[in-house]
Amino acid sequence: MLNGIVLFLNFVVVPATSYGAQLALGALGVNLIFGVLRFSNFAHGDTMAFGTMLTILGTWALQSAGFSLGFLPTALAALPLGIAGTILFCLAADRLVYAHYRRQKAAPVVFMMASMGVMFILNGVVRIVIGPNERSFADGERFLLTAQQFKDATGLLEGVTIRTSQALTLAVAVLAVLALFLFLQRTRTGAAMRAFSDNETLALLCGVSPKVVIRTTWIIAATLMTVAGVLYGLDKSFRPFTYFQILLPIFAAAIVGGFGRPVGAIIGGFIVAFSEIALTYAYRKVVLYFLPGSDVGDSLLQLVPTDYKFSISFVILVVILIIAPTGILKAKSS
Repeated sequence: MLNGIVLFLNFVVVPATSYGAQLALGALGVNLIFGVLRFSNFAHGDTMAFGTMLTILGTWALQSAGFSLGFLPTALAALPLGIAGTILFCLAADRLVYAHYRRQKAAPVVFMMASMGVMFILNGVVRIVIGPNERSFADGERFLLTAQQFKDATGLLEGVTIRTSQALTLAVAVLAVLALFLFLQRTRTGAAMRAFSDNETLALLCGVSPKVVIRTTWIIAATLMTVAGVLYGLDKSFRPFTYFQILLPIFAAAIVGGFGRPVGAIIGGFIVAFSEIALTYAYRKVVLYFLPGSDVGDSLLQLVPTDYKFSISFVILVVILIIAPTGILKAKSS
């Protein structure tokens, strides 16, 4: 039974925790833009790809110059470049696209359609610059704990593997979430953003500068998008189309937790991640550890084929919209 538990931890709990942290960071950016700017940013996934692409290019430049961070991935040193480039792009997109519709006081659906246009442009730019194929940019020490080390220490037949990228994802996600909450709760600009989000008219009457709030929102969202994209690429691999695909689980996480609610984004991210990985895992070996001698035939005991992983997010999204349209935490209205 211990072997079965360790097997479950290794293939479900550990990767789902890492993936959940990545989705939570992505959903935080979605919720921030929706909560303050009041529209659903469909360019979110491709902006993550854009920031990751800039980080990869910076990583390759550092690697070619012989620079290394030792056991940590060199991408961490190139991350500020990716963040800076993504911030500049988001501010430029806001000035050239979204500001026009704000002046016209357009409906949220118009902003959403405009974000889809930005999404297609970004998708093409990333594919042209770095290509459509899979790109690997992870270096440094690959594992913090190998399965063999775990087996030697415990004497069990199964082991737990913890990759450096997984531990790094969780650590960076925790720091990013803490920094965001401290900023929103303890700083004057954070208070202005919360006031603007709760009641824009009253915030303007109190002297809140909409330009500062909008600019700060894009800066924070761009930072979260880039960090989430780079962590996802380090943990898995970078492929532009994949970042378009994870837009669905990111939005599912945001809606499950409550659109416009930062805490809900974190809860929703882990719910979606654990659902996807737990439902697509093949439980055959786990069942044989718990019920030795049981006849399971040739079945992998897999509830949902791996190819349908992203459809789980869609099902979760539909169920939540039917049962609890405002999410676990009540969503902000647009």
